[in-house]
Amino acid sequence: MPSLIDLRRRIRAVKSTQQITKAMKMIAASRLRRAQERVVGARPFAQRMRQVLNGLVTRVDSSTHPLLRIPAEGEGRPLVIVVTSDRGLCGSFNSNVIKTAAQLIQSESGQGRKVVLGLIGRKGRDFFKRRGFDVVLEEVNIFQRLSFPNAVAIADIAIEEFTSGRASSVSIVYNEFKSVIAQRVVVEQLLPIQAGELEGAAGAADTDYLYEPTPAEIFRDLLPRYVQVQVYRSLLESNAAFFAAQMTAMDAATRNSAEMLDGLTLYMNKVRQAAITREIIEVVSGASAT
Repeated sequence: MPSLIDLRRRIRAVKSTQQITKAMKMIAASRLRRAQERVVGARPFAQRMRQVLNGLVTRVDSSTHPLLRIPAEGEGRPLVIVVTSDRGLCGSFNSNVIKTAAQLIQSESGQGRKVVLGLIGRKGRDFFKRRGFDVVLEEVNIFQRLSFPNAVAIADIAIEEFTSGRASSVSIVYNEFKSVIAQRVVVEQLLPIQAGELEGAAGAADTDYLYEPTPAEIFRDLLPRYVQVQVYRSLLESNAAFFAAQMTAMDAATRNSAEMLDGLTLYMNKVRQAAITREIIEVVSGASAT
């Protein structure tokens, strides 16, 4: 049976941990609000860009653009961009992304294609680099001050890998922000851009546009920007999902610590009562013996 001193020490330690988890929950909640606003603001822009591309794809020969070209069999290797967080204490946020990415890598490897990785975030980088994967892209600590140039740098590397023929396709794996209590792991193909995917965007097929300069020139400039916007949106989604997961995890940890404090306090009172009872029995036994 632990002593009262040990129990008091454990209670102090749990209280200190509870204060930390409560503070982290409040910080995550405040940052989540700003991250959620950025995600909500980015989604309409990305959707509208898809609609404009849908209007353009019917007016140009899309097979001539390098970002629409389907690579020949055996040309290049699949590039998988894995987006995780730089920090932990967020439940299964990172493990779910890593698990999905590992399944995708295994699926591609099972078809005889060796996969190369682009790693965004410290957790994913540490996991995959320890296992000896080929890495062509590595970014950490970008979520502290996430901006569009960060996404442009990542997208430009992916575009260069694809257009040079070193990558046969580019996919991105990330957590999509659904709500405060729900995040969904998403696997999206960035390159080659599927013309059928663009044609499926609703709302643009019935709209006619007047273009200046020509549709082909706009199409040439807009496709790389489309990839950059999709990468940026993925990073924003992952950032908001991380704060939601961290807030949920810290809330659960705070509630668990409160339950642990109740149990430890009750147990300490029982130990103290048992010690008092034992002392009384010793005093009474000593008095009876005299």
